[in-house]
Amino acid sequence: MPERLPAPLSGQVALVTGAGRGIGAAVAIKLSALGAQTVLCGRSRPALEHTAQAIVEAGNQSTIFECDVTDLRSVESSAQHVERDFHRLDILVNNAGIAGPSGPLYQLPPDEWEAIFNTNLRGVYYMIRAFAPLMIRARSGHIINISSLAGKNPLPNGAAYSASKWGLNGLTYATAEELRAHNIRVSLVCPGSVHTDFSLHAGKSAERMLQASDVAHAVAMIVTQAPQSFASEILLRPTQKP
Repeated sequence: MPERLPAPLSGQVALVTGAGRGIGAAVAIKLSALGAQTVLCGRSRPALEHTAQAIVEAGNQSTIFECDVTDLRSVESSAQHVERDFHRLDILVNNAGIAGPSGPLYQLPPDEWEAIFNTNLRGVYYMIRAFAPLMIRARSGHIINISSLAGKNPLPNGAAYSASKWGLNGLTYATAEELRAHNIRVSLVCPGSVHTDFSLHAGKSAERMLQASDVAHAVAMIVTQAPQSFASEILLRPTQKP
C-alpha cells in the first residue's frame, strides 16, 4: 500500500479575517482541508462557531479569536494570542471587508465613508503591522489580501468601496516589495461579483456568478506554490457574464 503523503499545509498556521461567513468561511475551510491549523477571526462569535463546526465535521482543526480589524488593540491582542499559542503564523488572509450603501458619492454620509475605509484598508494595515513581524522572524510567510475587480474598474454608485479597493491594491503591491527581502510573499486576489448568502446581487444569475469556493481555490493555489515563485495577483471572473 503506498505511503500516504502529508497534507500540503500540514504544520502551518493560517489566519483568516472575516471567517464567519462568505468568502472568509470558504477560505478557512479550504486551508483547514489542506492541513493548516486555521485561526478564525471576526466580530461575530456565533458566525465563527458555525465555520469552526464545518471544519471539525471535516475532521480538521481551528481556533476562534474574536477580533475587530478596525480596532488596533483588538488586532494586537489577537497577534499576542497567536504568538503565545502557536509561536508562528504562516498564512494571513485579509478578507474582512464591507461594501457600504449603493448610491452617488455626493450622497454618501461621512460615517459610511469612514466605515468602509476603516475596514477595507486601515484594517489590512493593522493586520500586517501586527502579524508581519512573526513572519519576518521566521523568514517565511504568505499574506493574501482579498480585493475586488472594483479596485481595477470604475464602480458607479460604489465609489467609496471602489476607492478602498484601489487603495488596497496599491498597499499590496508596495508591501510585496518591502517583504520580499524577508522571503514573505504578498499576493492579491481580485474577484468579480461573488454570490454569497449575505451579498446577493439583484438582477444577476446566481448560477453564473463566482462562488466563495472559487476565491478559496485561488487562495489555495497561492499558498501551495513552490517556494521560488509567487503569484502576485489573481483576477477572477465568471466564465459567463451573470
